[in-house]
Amino acid sequence: MIIIKPKNRIAFFPINELYHYRDLLYFLTKKNFIVKYKQTLIGISWAIIQPLMQMVVFSILFGRFAKIPSDDVPYPIFVYSALIPWTFFANSISACNNSIINHAGLINKVYFPRLLIPLSAVGSQVIDFGLSFIVLIGIMLFYQFPITWGFLMIVPLTILTIFSAVGFGTFIAALSGIYRDFRHIIPFFLSIWMFLTPVIYPPSLLGTEFEFIIHLNPMSGIVIGFRSAILNQAFNWTALLLALIISSLFFIIGIFYFNKAEDRFADLV
Repeated sequence: MIIIKPKNRIAFFPINELYHYRDLLYFLTKKNFIVKYKQTLIGISWAIIQPLMQMVVFSILFGRFAKIPSDDVPYPIFVYSALIPWTFFANSISACNNSIINHAGLINKVYFPRLLIPLSAVGSQVIDFGLSFIVLIGIMLFYQFPITWGFLMIVPLTILTIFSAVGFGTFIAALSGIYRDFRHIIPFFLSIWMFLTPVIYPPSLLGTEFEFIIHLNPMSGIVIGFRSAILNQAFNWTALLLALIISSLFFIIGIFYFNKAEDRFADLV
């Protein structure tokens, strides 16, 4: 009997080993991205159409009919500036949710750091994330909305969003790899999570008494931060700090649980 395993027990976040397998990470990320748009009529255009159609629907339903305030900003820009990070995060979680099952054949045949699977799932969404900014620039030019130096804050905010997606994604990937129920629970959970995040409404709509509760949702701080950077508004540093702290906590929990659960994947998937 031959048991293929690492020479040493894998560290909490094995950077050296992940770097050693960087070619596999690139291949898995590329494969996930290609498979996502394979045999579609318009291919990668879906990366632009999906958030664009969401913006149109939300603008009609909540901006025009429900008259939800948008901080004196055209509602399409207001909602789209929040949809960019939220769509990336939600799509990353959805990709991680199915990642272990989708790579069952690979898991059962060869050894590699299993952490590459959720990392590649998140990485495959980065291109879509970048393309969504093309639509944003077009919308801002249409409404003659100025592009300011605040845009530079998008870089650290993007890193925080990826950090959060990896933390939650690895946790969800491990749960779905062991308990198949989560493959059906997560899409429903994400739908609820979006409405608990100030994507289609400003936090002020709920009043100051709920402000701290809203900020306990790490995506709230990230969404508010993106909106502030894009719309040239004052940053809510308290919300961003809470988002960083809670995202860091879930990053530790997610990686730790994934490391504990990965030994069971080959037997269960």
